[in-house]
Amino acid sequence: MVDSVYRTRSLGVAAVGLPDQYADGKAAKVWQLYIGDTRSRTEEYRSWVVSLLKGRGCRRVLDVACGTGVDSIMLVEEGFDVMSVDASDKMLKYALKARWERRKEPAFDQWVIEEANWLTLPDDVQRPGNGFDAVICLGNSFAHLPDFKGDQSDQKLALHNIASMVKPGGVLIIDHRNYDYILDTGRAPQGKNVYYKSDLTQDITTSVLWVNSKPHMVTLDYTVQVPQLPGQQSPPELSKFRLSYYPHRVESFKELLQDAFQGKCEQSVYGDFRKDHLAHPNRCALLNDLD
Repeated sequence: MVDSVYRTRSLGVAAVGLPDQYADGKAAKVWQLYIGDTRSRTEEYRSWVVSLLKGRGCRRVLDVACGTGVDSIMLVEEGFDVMSVDASDKMLKYALKARWERRKEPAFDQWVIEEANWLTLPDDVQRPGNGFDAVICLGNSFAHLPDFKGDQSDQKLALHNIASMVKPGGVLIIDHRNYDYILDTGRAPQGKNVYYKSDLTQDITTSVLWVNSKPHMVTLDYTVQVPQLPGQQSPPELSKFRLSYYPHRVESFKELLQDAFQGKCEQSVYGDFRKDHLAHPNRCALLNDLD
């Protein structure tokens, strides 16, 4: 029972200290089908991200959790100068494929994609000048980093490294699921997905692990109906996979971010793209404007 709760998607490790839950390639493949491409992003989501960045005059953007590249592609299409990194090579191959297929477009030819680890980010990423105009960490990505030591030291180090990439006057946008709601109710918020328009039938079972009366891990067991591809003879596949997350509450996460920026930032909280809307949103996003 303990093994089934603690075990992440796979035992592969993409980089020191970071368990790669997509290492066997299966979850990465299904996830790519599940979230789709940039056309699957809701217009509300696209408008929110792009307007925030353009409204702050951002040009150079670092995506520290690019995954399959769906958000980075969206930003490249919108004219931003994007550098995209991720710790999972199985996820990065989809971003690299997209760049190759569109290499004749100047913006995509100049798109930089690298493998990088949050715990060693300053060594893995060459920071331009005094930093990037904006750093994004979207798609509930940061919650993938566990707290196996029990003191959140890895999470603090990762946030410090991510914050170091933001130039003075720049912005960090980071989001996660509404873990306050999950911890209070034992289930994920209901309602539409505000991030992407997936046509795949899916079911998500939520489990919460408590250690010494403290929330330690949330596991989401996905059941996804993978459609039959053109020319495929086999019937549609029912795919099951598990992803595990550290459940950050909004207020405690704000404190971690304040520490990462040494208190030199102004924070704004958005629930499903609405500022200060925290009445059971699906997702929570924190904007950190560096002084």
